[in-house]
This record gives sequence, structure tokens and C-alpha cells, in this order.
Amino acid sequence: MTTEQKVPNHIAVILDGNGRWAKKRRLPRALGHKQGCETLKSILDSCNDIGLKYLTVYAFSTENWKRSNDEVAALMQLIRYYIPRLEKKAMKKNTRVLIMGDRERFSPDMIRILDSVEQTTKDNTGLTFILGLNYGGRDEIRRAMVKLGREIAAGTLKPEDITEEMISARLDNPDVPDPDLIIRTSGEMRLSNFLTWQSAYSEFEFPAVLWPDFSDDDLEAAIAEYNGRDRRFGGRKSDGS
Repeated sequence: MTTEQKVPNHIAVILDGNGRWAKKRRLPRALGHKQGCETLKSILDSCNDIGLKYLTVYAFSTENWKRSNDEVAALMQLIRYYIPRLEKKAMKKNTRVLIMGDRERFSPDMIRILDSVEQTTKDNTGLTFILGLNYGGRDEIRRAMVKLGREIAAGTLKPEDITEEMISARLDNPDVPDPDLIIRTSGEMRLSNFLTWQSAYSEFEFPAVLWPDFSDDDLEAAIAEYNGRDRRFGGRKSDGS
């Protein structure tokens, strides 16, 4: 990373291409996901090194339950294996870990694992790492609307008084700022229900590399491209253009 480059405050990543990585090598899809976890561990270290404040990753979506029973079971086992190890590493690295998504569908032992990593790391002050598990952007908004609906039913809120800030405050992690840069690996150019509310003014990068092959060089290239963008948030340049 060159000293001239500005590191974004918040990078979000759609970890795409694990299955294709395995297929290219004639390996089971589960091994692709396993290698993707190893890549994530390495990228987490890199994000710590460059001083990134927030990293969000899309690890398991609300739609991923539609995959084969074998693949879903393998993904659940990976979560059970890696989260406790992530907890230990996060404490060494001063990393705060947050979970994004509806965890109620998970088994009780999985919920305990997810609750533990959040509780154990809650006071850490370095990188905040947000892990999307059973997460969908539309579902997150739906759950926020349920919260607002309950307040309306209780008579503590009028529908006409709802603001964008109120909606944001009822999302999964309201203290996390919106992502500056969203990266989706494997060359696919869509959000796939990721951070639907928060991505309104994000910059996007779609590198062709499959996630298990994503490297520090790819991260640096995405940040370099981000540095060349002109972020106006609906406004104009100082010259009026």
C-alpha cells in the first residue's frame, strides 16, 4: 500500500467463487469453502495492517439455505470450526467481531458460538469485523420494519414521523457506518441482496479473481481504484460539474 493512497473507512466483501474454485480443481465444493476461510484469515490480517476500521463480509446468505443439504451442512461445520478460532485471534489482534443477520434459524450450539464471539470481543478497539450469517439485505430491512411496527402498535411512534435515521437505527449494527467500497470477487456484477440499505452511495469493484485466490495485491488494487473515484454523494464538484 502506497503512502499516497487513502484507506477507506469501511470495506465490504461478497466472498464469491469458492465453488467454482473447487470445480476448476475437481475438488468437492466444501474444500472451496475451506480455502475461502483461509483466504479470509489472511485478508483480515492485511486489513489490520493497513489500518482499516471496518470490514464486512457476506459469508452465508438467507438464500444459501437453498443449496444442497451436504453443502449447507459443510458450511455449518466450517462456522463451528472457525468462529472459536476467530474469537481467540480477535483477542490477540484487538479486533471487535459483530454478527449481521438473523441467527434464530441456527441451532442452539451455533447461537452460543456467535453470541460468545460478540460478547468476548465487544470492548476491543481495533478493526471491527462484521460477519454476515443468514443475512439478507431485504430481510434486515423487514426486521427493522417489524421493530418500527411494534412501536407504532404500542402508540409510541406515528408512521408519518418515521425518518431514514430511525430505520438505520433499527438495522443489525446501527453503529457501523455505511461501506465506502464494496468488492465482489469472481467477476459477477450484482449485490445479491447484500447491504441493500447501506450501499446507496458505496463504490463498487468486481475483480474477476475467485475468492480463494484473492490476495493482498488484489486488495491493494481495489483500494487504488477506489482512490481514483470522485465521491459526491449526490452533490457537485467544486467547479460545478
